Amino acid sequence: MSHRYVWLLVILLCVSILAAYQRVVGFSYASITMANHGNYSETKVVRHPQNLVLRSASALVKDQETGEFLVQKQANTILPIASITKLMTAMIVLDAQENLQESLTIVDEDVDNFRHSQSRLPVNTSIPRGSALLLALMASENRAAHALGRTYPGGLGTFVAAMNTKALSLGLLDTHFEDPTGISSGNTSTARDLARLVDAAYHYQLIRESTTCKEATINLGHRTRQFRNTNQLIRNPKWQIGLSKTGFIDEAGRCLVMQLQVAKRPVLIVLLDAQGKFTRYGDANRIKQWMEGSQVVQQKNKS
Repeated sequence: MSHRYVWLLVILLCVSILAAYQRVVGFSYASITMANHGNYSETKVVRHPQNLVLRSASALVKDQETGEFLVQKQANTILPIASITKLMTAMIVLDAQENLQESLTIVDEDVDNFRHSQSRLPVNTSIPRGSALLLALMASENRAAHALGRTYPGGLGTFVAAMNTKALSLGLLDTHFEDPTGISSGNTSTARDLARLVDAAYHYQLIRESTTCKEATINLGHRTRQFRNTNQLIRNPKWQIGLSKTGFIDEAGRCLVMQLQVAKRPVLIVLLDAQGKFTRYGDANRIKQWMEGSQVVQQKNKS
């Protein structure tokens, strides 16, 4: 037998031994690489449960106190985030400690001439900055959000730069912003990053209150109009929601992020790129039922 064939047999034998070792200890080189990656060193990862079917393209459930990831589905995929953007918009406004009583006037520049999204704030409407913040968060009013960015000290460009600087300070390395509304598909992030964003936004009392407000009547000068929360779960007494934001553009699909209490645990839920008007709410319900079912099993095992 030639030396060439001897070396070939040795290589094949080594590969067989390595494969057998991997089966015994239960990991592969791929899992080693993932475990050593910075994004995976945050906490123990719990894979997407087989008995929990989620129809959103990307999903994540994270225990807000322990940092444990309870559910992950394509959680590191970078996607457009639509109006989830407005959580960052609100943080930048509040960080700047701008006067919430100051009157802002909706101008032509605030009109969405790209997607032609609807708004109930006519041009020349004047409202307090605090009301604009409420409408941006609760009713996802794009004109209100754009006006907040436009009137920021230094203007819109400075505002967007502040958004990206804030993202980096929070460790959101896969997040990028191009406008304060979410109309741009260039506003992108991952489910993992958004869980951190929601957790940061949760520490602002006004954001918590605004995003969970069921409805509000706003004086627009010449008339009053009633605005409602874009998250239908807010009006359901069975849900203990501490923060909420919806989002939608064609490129992003329908998105939903929440902080809530489920099975006596504070959790962060991120659902991205759901197709269908009610899919994100269906996924949220399935997560809630799955967690409550898991809680019952744990209690039975302890008794």
